[in-house]
Amino acid sequence: MNIDRLVRPNIRKLKPYSSARSLVKQGQQVLLDANENPFGALGRYPDPNQTELRAALAEHYNLPENCVLPGNGSDEIIDLLFRIFTEPGESNVVIPQPTYGMYEVAANIQGCTTKEVMLDDSFQPDAENILGATDAQTKMIFLCSPNNPTGNLLNPERIEKILNNFNGLVIVDQAYLEFSESEPWRNRIAEFPNLVVMQTFSKAWGLAGIRGGLAFANPEIIQWLMRIKLPYNLNQLTQQQLLKALKLAPVMRQWVKIIISERNKTAKTLQKLNEVVAVYPSDANYLLVKFNNAEAIYKKLKERGLIVRNRSTLPGCENTLRISIGTPRENSLLLKTLQNLSTTRKPDTAQKLATS
Repeated sequence: MNIDRLVRPNIRKLKPYSSARSLVKQGQQVLLDANENPFGALGRYPDPNQTELRAALAEHYNLPENCVLPGNGSDEIIDLLFRIFTEPGESNVVIPQPTYGMYEVAANIQGCTTKEVMLDDSFQPDAENILGATDAQTKMIFLCSPNNPTGNLLNPERIEKILNNFNGLVIVDQAYLEFSESEPWRNRIAEFPNLVVMQTFSKAWGLAGIRGGLAFANPEIIQWLMRIKLPYNLNQLTQQQLLKALKLAPVMRQWVKIIISERNKTAKTLQKLNEVVAVYPSDANYLLVKFNNAEAIYKKLKERGLIVRNRSTLPGCENTLRISIGTPRENSLLLKTLQNLSTTRKPDTAQKLATS
C-alpha cells in the first residue's frame, strides 16, 4: 500500500518546524539556543522526539522504536490522523455506531464527512456493510475494541476482512485492551501496512490525569505523525511519569485483576434488580446496563452523589447507563443504592448472568 497516496497534498508539501531541542540532544551542553529560563527546575524544553520514552516503550511492547509514538492522549493521535489523511470538504471516514464519540468530533473539526454504519444486534461490525459504505474518498475506518460504550470485543475475523479489503487506514482503538483476553493488534502492524493501533495509559495504568496515548503503526505512518505533531506535545513531567509507570507494570496488572473481579461481581448483582433489563457482556472496565427507565435511574443516582454516564441517546443504546467499575467500596455503595431504589427483585429463575 502506498501510504503517501493517502496523505493530504498540503501535508506532503509541509516543511515541519524545527525546534531548538530537535536539533541537539539535551545533555551536558551549555544550552543557549532556546530562550529558556536557566534557573527553573523545569526551565528546559522537553525532548520533542521523546527519545528515551520511545525506546522504553519499544522495549516494553517488543516492537521497533520507529513503530511507536506516544501522544498527548489518544485524542491527539486521532486529531493528527485526520489532519494528515483527510482533505476538508472532500474526504470521508466510516465510523460504526455506537462507539467513542471523539472520532466524529475530530472529523467535524477537520471538515470531514462521517459515514455511520450500525453495529449488529450483538454490537459486532458487519464487514460487508462497512466496506460497502466506503468510496474513493473514504480515507479511514475506526474500530474500537473493546468498544466504548458497549464493552465488547469486536470479532477479529471481521476486522481482518476490513483490513484486507480497504485501501485506506483502519484504526483499531484498544484503549481497554488490558481488561480483556484479546491479542493486541499492535503485534500485527507488520502484517497490515494500513493498520494503526491506539492504546492509552489512561485506563489500566491509572494515569488519565497526565494524558498519555500511544500509536502503533508501520514506520511510514509514524514518520508522518512525527512530522506534523506539535514540537513539544508531550511535556517533561508526562514523559517522566510514563517512564516510571513502565517499571511498575506488575502493579498495573494487579489493579486490572481487581477491576475485572469487581466488574464480574457487579454484573451479577445488577442482573438481580427488577429495573435492569440487561447487563451486556464486557471486556472493559465498565458495564453497559439497560434499564426500564435509564433517565429516572440516572437522576436518582445523581441526586445521591453517584455519577454514571447516560448513553441512551446513542444509536442502539436506548435506555442504557454506562457504569465504570470503581473501588470495592464505591461499587458496593452503587449497588446498595440501586437495591434501595428497586421495588422488587427478579426471581432466580429469571436471571440471565452476563459473562465476560
